[in-house]
Amino acid sequence: MRGPADAAFPALKRLVIARTGHAYYEEKDAALWERLRRRILASGAGDAANYLSLLERDEAEWNALEAEVTIGETFFFRDAAQFDALRDTILPALIAHRAAERRLRIWSAGCSSGAEAYSVAILLRRLLGEAHRNWRISILGTDINERALATARAACFSPWALRGMTAADRDRDFLPAEGGRSWQLRPEHRTTARFERGNLLDLLTNSLPAGMAGFDLILCRNVLIYLARAQVSAIVRALGGRLAQQGWMLLGHSEPDPAFSGFLRPVSLPGTIAWRPLAATPPGARPQAPPLPTPAAAMPVPRPASWPTPRPAPARTWAPGPPPLVAPPPAALPGPSAGVTALAKRPAAAALDRARAEADSGALESARATLREALREHPTTAALHHLDGLVARALGDPAAAEAALRRALYLDSAFVAAHYHLGLLLLDRGAAGAARRSIANAGRLAGALSGETPLEEGDGMTAETLLALTRRHLAEDPG
Repeated sequence: MRGPADAAFPALKRLVIARTGHAYYEEKDAALWERLRRRILASGAGDAANYLSLLERDEAEWNALEAEVTIGETFFFRDAAQFDALRDTILPALIAHRAAERRLRIWSAGCSSGAEAYSVAILLRRLLGEAHRNWRISILGTDINERALATARAACFSPWALRGMTAADRDRDFLPAEGGRSWQLRPEHRTTARFERGNLLDLLTNSLPAGMAGFDLILCRNVLIYLARAQVSAIVRALGGRLAQQGWMLLGHSEPDPAFSGFLRPVSLPGTIAWRPLAATPPGARPQAPPLPTPAAAMPVPRPASWPTPRPAPARTWAPGPPPLVAPPPAALPGPSAGVTALAKRPAAAALDRARAEADSGALESARATLREALREHPTTAALHHLDGLVARALGDPAAAEAALRRALYLDSAFVAAHYHLGLLLLDRGAAGAARRSIANAGRLAGALSGETPLEEGDGMTAETLLALTRRHLAEDPG
């Protein structure tokens, strides 16, 4: 079997991108070929030319291929700042607006395995309390990945998908399954969500069902980054056309474009930007270009009485503290070198992407094996050690997780996400003092960056989002 040099590969690549919209693969032939190769072998096609012929006559194979090539990174309550905005402003505003009819319609576009849709379902039940039973809430999740949709419908998730939740929240909203190897979402959170196959490119041909309109909230987060830039603005405009007059839309942190303000109204909320139809603009107001997602006054929407009032966050000052907590260099690990580490990152990127994809699909042991092999070749790549630590934690191996995170910090003492995740791990292990120092280190480093800076290996977090999280942890545990 030949690789990207195969004469049929360019045509196959064009077909995949045209069908899925995944322009992400325009310059990633090796990554695309690895995924194509798995389907070519599984289908028995033998080579790219025969596989191309198979796709032309077999829709089921297309579904399998779409599941293979789709980037399915998601987890519960991903991007804390946006879920804070949902909790504190957006959902309370919608609840107040729909109080008379007691109905909400929500669309999670590009829902992957359903974590986003279910996170909103959990949040709405917390906000509404006993009144939830009197509301008609419909949460629709759509994706082209049939495998991910099957996971969403089953609502059984690996620990990896729950890595954004505290143990207390996990135990409240999930039940252990498969001997503790996975977690089943409690039935009460599943009743409002349904999942269907859908392609965002259908927005460009207006071929979505007529009933997919009038949504109170649309979430299309961390999907547009994989699409062709020329298509993104048209897709966002079309999504906006599916909003109710007083609706809201959230995009991923890296996805907003000032051009969107020509057809949507940006609303600055603490740590993020939300979007509303221009029709929702007060009389006489003009749409503004979206500001940077820095803290700003939220809309004056009353907080539901059932939601606890948060403790005030400490001011953005960090007391002098000890240097970052890192372990002494392991004997087998080469000493850090900026040049060596930078060179090592490039060939390690493919292995990192593969391990992350395996972890996101729930194949944690496969991800761990991929990381072990990659670390033998690239032992000075901090990102590999960091992901190894997160996977080990999800597998219930806290000692290995701590060792891996400390190796990442030895190689890169300014690795913000590694400081933060080490702090969370230490909290789980009951080492409150050491955890506080690690979290404070993460906050100090994040505070030195501009708010919109995306963090390396930060699961979509910006510096401002991470800073808000560290403040919350330090306020809750003043030490």
